[in-house]
Amino acid sequence: MMLEELRSVSDVTPQMRESTEKYKIETKNLNAWFDNNHVLKDISMMIRENVITAIIGPSGCGKSTLIRCFNRMHGLVPGARVSGEVLLDGSNIYDRGVDPVLVRRRVGMVFQKPNPFPTMSVFDNVAAGLKLGGNHGYRLDEVVRRSLEQAGLWDEVKTDLNKSGASLSGGQQQRLCIARALAVEPEVILMDEPCSALDPIATAKIEQLMIALKERYTVIIVTHNMQQAARVSDFTAFMYLGKLIEYGETIQLFRNPKEELTERYITGKFG
Repeated sequence: MMLEELRSVSDVTPQMRESTEKYKIETKNLNAWFDNNHVLKDISMMIRENVITAIIGPSGCGKSTLIRCFNRMHGLVPGARVSGEVLLDGSNIYDRGVDPVLVRRRVGMVFQKPNPFPTMSVFDNVAAGLKLGGNHGYRLDEVVRRSLEQAGLWDEVKTDLNKSGASLSGGQQQRLCIARALAVEPEVILMDEPCSALDPIATAKIEQLMIALKERYTVIIVTHNMQQAARVSDFTAFMYLGKLIEYGETIQLFRNPKEELTERYITGKFG
């Protein structure tokens, strides 16, 4: 049962946590459109640093659009636009003069389907972001090894670094994409349904990796899998029809949701 998978919470009170935790991302009245389609409606939320935040909700509710606003990828789609603010460490990433490329170095993205560069080796896949960014004196061999170790992949590929990234299994390809994101040393890692195309064994490895990564990074995942959200996340946001319905500690939201709509969704009455 999903609720039995929830991890226990500490004895620290919410007030004590509020005074010691740092917020990495904050949205203020965030709205997003595709042409005339209003897909995000006045989203205001504060995401803590070095935790895993899950975003759940039925298909088409705006989950993926929301995280794409966190690193300005939403604006890459023709006809897309945004209003409101997205603050990264207190600064609005949509302010005039802010370079979206630099935002994306700080806020990396891992997509639903593994997307290694098929013509590149495992090594070059990981190093790609650094090479595109000018390297800046990094020793590529050290960065590649560290990134693959952080992604839990080094021991599996260390003798195959010159092989095509596309030759790896699906789960390995997804961890390769995570290593590629880690190589440029982001502060936030966005994961859009990172396990939806993977088998249970590969999914378990990615989930273990998420938990390990939050020691150094702020991790935000979009998932349709409520059991996954319950297993790995510290905080969960429930969205419906472009609106943020409820947001709070995962164990609280799943055990005692405040909103009837949340309760109906997590108990399978719709979705």
